Amino acid sequence: MRSVSIGRLAALALGLLVWAAQSPALAQKSSKDPNIRSVEGVVTDPAGKPVAGAVVYLKNTKTLQVRTFNSTEDGAYIFHGLSTTIEYELKAESKGAESDLRKLSEFDSRQKAVIDLKLKK
Repeated sequence: MRSVSIGRLAALALGLLVWAAQSPALAQKSSKDPNIRSVEGVVTDPAGKPVAGAVVYLKNTKTLQVRTFNSTEDGAYIFHGLSTTIEYELKAESKGAESDLRKLSEFDSRQKAVIDLKLKK
């Protein structure tokens, strides 16, 4: 019985930590801050069909922090709350296939960048 309580507390603590980490990004996104941007796109297979459940990796090249997103049923992914002064690297993986590494440059001035990722065989 004690291990169930500890497990629940750990899950609750993890959930609160994730929520707290995302709250500032959501607040910045809604304020239309010109120093904050997003990147989105679609993950496709070699034939060009959308891939659901692909893991998309976003790497901050300054801190080396990596965030992930599992693509939706239509292959879409999105990352919010990104700094305009940092370069990011993106790639997708699914069932042993991966895309080329793509970059979101700090010189890219779009508030909403679109970078599609195509898996290779």
